Amino acid sequence: MNKRVVVRGGGDIATGTIWCLASCGFDVLVSEIRKPTAIRRTVSFCEAMYDGSAKVEGIVARRINDISEAEAVWRNGQIPVISDPLLEEALKISPQIFVDAAIAKRNLGTRKDMAPLVIGLGPGFCAGDDVDIVIETNRGHDLGRIISRGTAQPNTAVPGIIMGYGRERVIHSENAGVFISKAEIGDIVHAGDVIAHVADVPVPATIDGVLRGLLRDGLTVPEHFKIADIDPRIGERKNCFTISDKARTIAGSVLTAICIYENKVLQAAAGVRQPADAQDH
Repeated sequence: MNKRVVVRGGGDIATGTIWCLASCGFDVLVSEIRKPTAIRRTVSFCEAMYDGSAKVEGIVARRINDISEAEAVWRNGQIPVISDPLLEEALKISPQIFVDAAIAKRNLGTRKDMAPLVIGLGPGFCAGDDVDIVIETNRGHDLGRIISRGTAQPNTAVPGIIMGYGRERVIHSENAGVFISKAEIGDIVHAGDVIAHVADVPVPATIDGVLRGLLRDGLTVPEHFKIADIDPRIGERKNCFTISDKARTIAGSVLTAICIYENKVLQAAAGVRQPADAQDH
């Protein structure tokens, strides 16, 4: 039987890890909320909650309504996604690994006793306290660093810089209301173009570029909610439909952390003396 992994969250960063682990032969179960709000929807397995299934770079995730359906989905080489924000059903599979990839910037209730190995992505977790391992998610030299003691860098609330644009390329709602899109992911937009409405208030594009992320039509949002993402690299439209470099880096670190853990388990079983804790990887 393949090792079982529960991943909390199915947004674009989580999807990089889910895709990586599923590709390596792990049986991955995704725990989501009933109405996810990912904006990079074309590369987010959480979209299966709406459409029944979601395909990202050749791998299919499929919504299930009961945990008993997970086995059949795995046998088909797919990834089951279940609405289970409190993990009441997901943990019934007794996972060997639990990954909190919600990127909530805070701990939503993850504990070390949820699995033999518990990994938290980004700020909000403390390795050695509520999780075993923290993975750094902040762009820069330390992106993907495996932290065995302590925390990730604090949330900066500043998006990664692309062609000199940071805050400008991520759009938030100015008011609360129902989100109605007027464009699609992959569209070329220009500053001032109306890409959506929130209630009756138009949402203009802030810069020229490719609309890389856009909230699902019809969702109700509060004020200051993230609703769109524009990539100023107009010639890179294909990036809208593939897992990002950031998500792949984090996924590789999660896989490395799992390999390190499993190697330690094998060495302990063989009676190999464990060295003192090394520095973070």
